[in-house]
Amino acid sequence: MAERSVYKGIMQGLQDAVDHKKGDKTKARVRMRTKVTSVPVLIYKPEDVINIRKNLNLSQKGLAIAIGVSPRTVESWEAGKSTPSGAATKILHLINNDNSLLDKLVIHN
Repeated sequence: MAERSVYKGIMQGLQDAVDHKKGDKTKARVRMRTKVTSVPVLIYKPEDVINIRKNLNLSQKGLAIAIGVSPRTVESWEAGKSTPSGAATKILHLINNDNSLLDKLVIHN
């Protein structure tokens, strides 16, 4: 008996999806994220970038490739001439907290 009600539920859901696609929005349940928060933007000092890079066992060029910036940019961060901003800070934060993410950012030869 339970199998039949599961089947009926699935079939009803599929029919609702077809009806929705055809324009009947009365049965649709749409979930939207109404509140999105971000990790606070961190300010990375030169020694922070150096430590992250060394903990990941990367050269400046390797870190640059992993996060999508030029080696000169990493060199500049480490020399204190500039600081990472925007997407670079988020990537640094992510790979610093979960080193396994580095494998998803680079291709190993």
